[in-house]
Amino acid sequence: MAKKRSADKASQIDLEEALKELEALIEHMEEGDITLEESLKCFERGTQLARSCQEALKAAEQKVQILLEKNGQEELEDFTAAEED
Repeated sequence: MAKKRSADKASQIDLEEALKELEALIEHMEEGDITLEESLKCFERGTQLARSCQEALKAAEQKVQILLEKNGQEELEDFTAAEED
């Protein structure tokens, strides 16, 4: 059980680190002071990070679906944020 928790935590950290790196790449590219070659490298890395983030989010969604099914709830419901007063 400890291995599973540490694996979940590691994937969460990886997701958070990937998002931070992706944000930094975007900021760097938006500055506009980089060469075309560097822009392409940043774009390539950004697409890799985005794909990695999408995979991590999809895995998390699947885990939630499994937990809901075990709890007797058949379908995922759309999230609606609470309205602020």
